[in-house]
Formats: sequence, C-alpha cells, structure tokens
Amino acid sequence: MSYAMRSLVEDDKRYLKSFQLFRECSSEHQCMQDFIHVILPDILASIGEGKANLNVEVEQIQPAGTGPREVDLEMFSELRLKHLAVTVDNQVVEPSAQQLHLYKVLVSQKPNLDYIKFTWNKMTATEFEKDWREKNYTKKMDFIHMIQMLYYVKDPCATVSFYQSLLDKKGKLLIILVSGESGWGKHWKTFKTQLCNTERSHSVTTGDIKTYLDSKTVSYQSYELPSQIDITECFTKGNQRGELLLDFLTEVLNFSSTAPAELKARALKLLRHPDCSKEVEGRVIFNNTLGVLVVDPLQ
Repeated sequence: MSYAMRSLVEDDKRYLKSFQLFRECSSEHQCMQDFIHVILPDILASIGEGKANLNVEVEQIQPAGTGPREVDLEMFSELRLKHLAVTVDNQVVEPSAQQLHLYKVLVSQKPNLDYIKFTWNKMTATEFEKDWREKNYTKKMDFIHMIQMLYYVKDPCATVSFYQSLLDKKGKLLIILVSGESGWGKHWKTFKTQLCNTERSHSVTTGDIKTYLDSKTVSYQSYELPSQIDITECFTKGNQRGELLLDFLTEVLNFSSTAPAELKARALKLLRHPDCSKEVEGRVIFNNTLGVLVVDPLQ
C-alpha cells in the first residue's frame, strides 16, 4: 500500500458507513441465514453426544462498528433445538470494548437465554491463546465458530491449528470466510501487496485454509454459499455510494481520491472483469460467494 493510501479500518466512521452499504447491496446476510437454519442444525446435532453441558466459543475479532452479533444468538437457538436439556458455557473472545458492550446489550434484550453462561474475554485470539497456554487449561470445546475473523489475525493457519486442538472428540470448528473462487479471492490475489494492509488484515480465503488443512490431512467438510453484491455505482465517477463501496472492496480509505491513477484503473477493470463479476440487465454484480469449513477434532 503506498504512503498516500491508508487502510479503511483506520477510520471507524467511514468503515461503518461502507460496511452498512455493503450489507445493503449484498445478499451475504441472507445466504448466511440460509446456512444457519438449513445446514447448521445437523452439524450441531452431532456435537456433545450424551453431555449435560456444552462448551462453546465465539471468536468475534471484528473491526469496531460492524454491529452486534445477532448471528451468534441464532446459532444458539438452533443449538437449543437440537440439545433441549443442556446448559452452555459460552466463551466470547472480542478485543473491542464497543463490540462487547453491543453484544451484552443484545443478550440482555433476548429472552430465554438463562441456559447460557456468558464469559466475556476482551482480548484478541492471540491473547486468548497465550492466556490459555499459560494457565494450562484442559477444558475442551464442543463448538467453536469463527465468522469472518481470520482476516484479522497474524497467522490464520496457526490460529486454526490452535483452536482445532481445543475441540472435544465430538466437537466442531466452524470457519466462514470468502470463498477462494469468489471475486474477493481473485481481487486479493492480484492486488494483495498493493492494497491490503498486511499488518491489520490478511487476504485469506477458504481456499487458503483448505490448502493448509489438506497438507495436514485434517478432516473437514466444505460448503459454498453463493452471494453477490451490486457494485454498479462504483463505476460512476463522483457517486458517493460507489466510492464507499470501493473503499470497502479495496480496504483503502478514500480509494478514489488517494489511489494512483494507474492502480485505480487496473482495480476497477478487474472488479468488472468476468473473473470477479457478471453483468445482469446493465448492473455489475460482484461474486461475493462465502465458503464454510467445518473442521473435525484432531485424531
């Protein structure tokens, strides 16, 4: 990333605006909902056989401003349907005080959660791992989920390895990232060193994690969740919504005004290329497909 360009995550307000616009223009939330309510229940049914208490860990690690995690509570609803009589110990790992507060407020407003004991850990995944090792914890987890958080750790593969090691014999580690076959995957592969702030985020996809898991002969299940974003406005000069979306797609603050002309032209060309997008009735539709990996315990 050139000196003149700054990472979008350095500006919380603009990040939040661009993220909210992304959600408005994309079908990502719906495809995740479909997974949680159609596919995930059978996965949850397979964990914790014969147990009266389940240990669940939620890895949030999101930039400030992405909003409370309603998805977490929807997962708990599905878990409850499959394990009616159990209690749940839930370790929440989140470095942002704001995000923890928002989640606590959400939990306080949700009825019928008395079967869950929440433990709030204001720390990063790396800090949680360090604390876990230093205290020699031996407790095993029945379910760990990482929804689009591996972009924000120093070594995604090492993080996956550690959290897999925490799984009980019937446990599952759920990872959701953008698919390696998505437009994001193609875009990041092309512009990784020019756009991505490698100190704050990583251009990691489920394709990268699959390669790692395969190299370790780890057992896992893989799913693709088709999703798309309408990015038509990105190609109209001066369009404020388009410029916000461009910031989100490139991870660069004020990309349109700070990126060198040649880089901007190349990035826009690739975003519109069939490798990343398709044109439908005059609209440019970006491939935002998500990948899901359900990782089994170490054998």
